[in-house]
Amino acid sequence: MKNYLWLALIIVLIFAITLAGAIFSPSFSERMSYLELFMTMGSLLFVFSVLVVVAILGFSSFAIFLAIIASIIMAIFGVEIALIMIGITYASWGLIFAMQLLLFEHGAKGAKEWFIDRYTHRSFFVEYRFFYPLLGVVYLLLELLPYLIFKDNIAAFKPSAIADKIDKILKS
Repeated sequence: MKNYLWLALIIVLIFAITLAGAIFSPSFSERMSYLELFMTMGSLLFVFSVLVVVAILGFSSFAIFLAIIASIIMAIFGVEIALIMIGITYASWGLIFAMQLLLFEHGAKGAKEWFIDRYTHRSFFVEYRFFYPLLGVVYLLLELLPYLIFKDNIAAFKPSAIADKIDKILKS
């Protein structure tokens, strides 16, 4: 714990010295340089703190990679583009997860193998809760719309029942 206190003290001192340089600089251009350095140091601190939080929470390497890429994009292009990238990644991975759930419900062996290869009991339920809103979107697109347009058979949608089946498989 003492190491973390020293790290926090060093970070605070770096910011304090940089801010003092911005306040007590004799010329306007020097003040702007110090303020720009202060903002850059804050951005870097934010990027590294996001990486640390993601690593401590224990997400898979995919999430750590996403955090690194999002941090780089945020530093280069700004927060808005990073949020768009995170939203697109959430939607694409969530739709894949939701489609695999529907394939599993309809008895596809590949979907069963996909869940066994990639998930533990805990990691499955983390992603299940995280991508729950997209389950409804995929059900709407792949089951409900074809039913309304072509009058095909429609399967009942019970995500908790699907999750229980997968949980039994993952526990065995």
